[in-house]
Amino acid sequence: MAMGNGRKPLVADRRYAARKPAAPSGGSGKKAPRKPAARKPARKHGLIVGAILGLWRLIWRMIWAITWRMTAALGLVVGLATFYFYSQMPEVTALLDGRARGSVTMLDRDGQVFAWRGETFGGQISADHVSPYLRDAVIATEDKRFYTHFGISPRGIAGAIRINLSEGRGPLSGNGGSTITQQVAKLLCLGVPYDPSQWKSEAEYEQDCRGGGVWRKVKEIPFALAMEVKYTKAEILTIYLNRAYLGAGARGFEAAAQRYFGRSANEVKPAEAAMLAGLLTAPSRFAPTNNLERAQGRANVVIGLMEDQGYLTAAEAAEARANPAQLSKAAETKSGGAFADWVMESTPSFLSSETTEDVIIQTTLDQRLQRAAEEAMSYIFETKVKSGSKAEAAIIVMSADGAVRAMVGGRNPAAPGSFNRATQAKRQTGSSFKPFAYAAALDLGFSPADYVEDTPLTINIPGSGPWTPKNYDNQFKGMITLTQALAESRNIPAVRVSEAVGRDAVRRVAEGFGIQSNLADGPALVLGASEGTLLETTGAYAGILNGGRAVTPYGLLSLRLQGESDPLMGAAGGFGDRVISEQAARYLTYMMTKVIEEGTGTRARIPGWQAAGKTGTTQAARDAWFIGFTADYVAGVWMGNDDNKPLTGVTGGGLPAEIWHEVMVRVHQGVTPVPLPLDIPAYKEPPDGAYAPSPGVMQDGQSPAPVTNPYATPETYDPVPPFVNEGPVDGGQVMTGEEIADQILRDVLGIFGN
Repeated sequence: MAMGNGRKPLVADRRYAARKPAAPSGGSGKKAPRKPAARKPARKHGLIVGAILGLWRLIWRMIWAITWRMTAALGLVVGLATFYFYSQMPEVTALLDGRARGSVTMLDRDGQVFAWRGETFGGQISADHVSPYLRDAVIATEDKRFYTHFGISPRGIAGAIRINLSEGRGPLSGNGGSTITQQVAKLLCLGVPYDPSQWKSEAEYEQDCRGGGVWRKVKEIPFALAMEVKYTKAEILTIYLNRAYLGAGARGFEAAAQRYFGRSANEVKPAEAAMLAGLLTAPSRFAPTNNLERAQGRANVVIGLMEDQGYLTAAEAAEARANPAQLSKAAETKSGGAFADWVMESTPSFLSSETTEDVIIQTTLDQRLQRAAEEAMSYIFETKVKSGSKAEAAIIVMSADGAVRAMVGGRNPAAPGSFNRATQAKRQTGSSFKPFAYAAALDLGFSPADYVEDTPLTINIPGSGPWTPKNYDNQFKGMITLTQALAESRNIPAVRVSEAVGRDAVRRVAEGFGIQSNLADGPALVLGASEGTLLETTGAYAGILNGGRAVTPYGLLSLRLQGESDPLMGAAGGFGDRVISEQAARYLTYMMTKVIEEGTGTRARIPGWQAAGKTGTTQAARDAWFIGFTADYVAGVWMGNDDNKPLTGVTGGGLPAEIWHEVMVRVHQGVTPVPLPLDIPAYKEPPDGAYAPSPGVMQDGQSPAPVTNPYATPETYDPVPPFVNEGPVDGGQVMTGEEIADQILRDVLGIFGN
């Protein structure tokens, strides 16, 4: 192409000649050079697509850069946190017992455990020496990959999330997928010790430690990793076996094995091991003391897991299912719950409810007698109380020195700390108080064969007006002996005796025998207008049995720290000062035998045994009592409604006497009868000759004429117990001022002198 100036175009010199075609191979024998493959042209994108791809490559590079930096930073943080936790972790032995408070273990009179209070720690056990069945059951139930993971199990967490989502829960709600190491981290509260100044209670502190949430899960990871670095698998498992809570106040598998089965965790069999491991899911729900059948069902699930994972053969699994774990006798009967509560309340708090040590208390409880009392209660309520009744009852059995042998605080077994009707319910004692008035008279030298008037009596009480006691049958028997008056629980003679000897004397005797409640001031004192507990009233009757000496009811024989042999405390009860003479006590015992033989307490008779006692029914039958004794034991029974509503068709000589009978028949099984310590009084002629009617001592001459023969045969006695009524009686004389004392002296003391 010619240029505008006529010059030829510039062309580079050809430096190389054109290649000739290669000669055929037959000539020189050289192979022709291989022609290179043609290159594919680069793929071209449009402007928009290219921009998008470029942006994506940029974002990806940024994400990758951020991710590996964040991962590195996170790894550094986890590593530092792990190192921090590692550096703070103590030796294993310091982590086995994490309780802030101690426990109380109670032994019966024979040295057998029957109750626990607080969280007991059975002692340190190790994963190397614990029963292999228990170790395998825990691994199979809680963390089958325990020996292969390094503190956390991603597979376990993923599986837990899948299960939670499939069941409609949040991913972190419900199943947590925690390893045993992570569970130990929770038990250790991530190394944060309990501080009483920051928490209202240890329970609140532990509840916070076991709480869920993402942040706590995150903190568990470095702590678990640190534990895996610091401790061996056996040591981690040892911490778990010692600190896990297993229901019924048992902390650790040793305490649980002792509490439920009465043996060490080193000795449990496959069925027992499976039941203990099954408690880890829900200790309170699956505790065998709450529901044995449910606990056995849960144990069967664990047995299946142990079989699937090769810890049990098919034959061993079948044997465990065929012979499920059973509770020990102490755990099965829940013996002495109310008694144990009373002992705790009677012991200084720093050695009981607030103890920081593990305490062993030897008590007076007799488990045979305790079962007898519980069975008697159940029998009467099942066979003789109408269905739906809300009536309650309480029972106490004690020895003559005040040692309590059995205590039932209500008709149904109750949780520790429940209301104890035997020691906490203050109720009117009714006619069960009358023996103290007769005791005062006998202590002054009178005889059970002396006489008293059963005729109308009205007393003017300053500030209240006339008060007239009535007998339960609205009848009057005229001149009767003190023995008959007590046997038939007649009110008017009891008031006359009390007024004659003086209310102060009656009060002195009652208080001397241990009645601690405030006693009424008026003449109704002798009719049981005051309130008292079953414990103190039964203890007062023990004073009559032992010959007139006061007793202080007690349940504690000795208290020592676990591992120590020398006691810190001894028995705080027993015999006290003399209240009445031995002669008076023996006479009163004789009088009280007549209550059971021919008076208001005939339903309490024990074939082959001498027994003495007294019925008591308060106004409107709000409370019904029977308290009595043989030569071996004193027993008291109270019955009533918690809301103080009247009982229906119940009197002290009815159901309470029958409960007392059932208790004492069971208590004395296999025991040789022993006669009561009593004296039979010499016969005395009645003041106006035998079979004489009432002499009509009322000065106005309006006393009822001929009354029931006071010396009729026992068959004519009305066994219905007395009640208290108020209001004037026709023909009664209202006395005021000094006339009361003068009349009583004439009616009672003059008669006694015959």
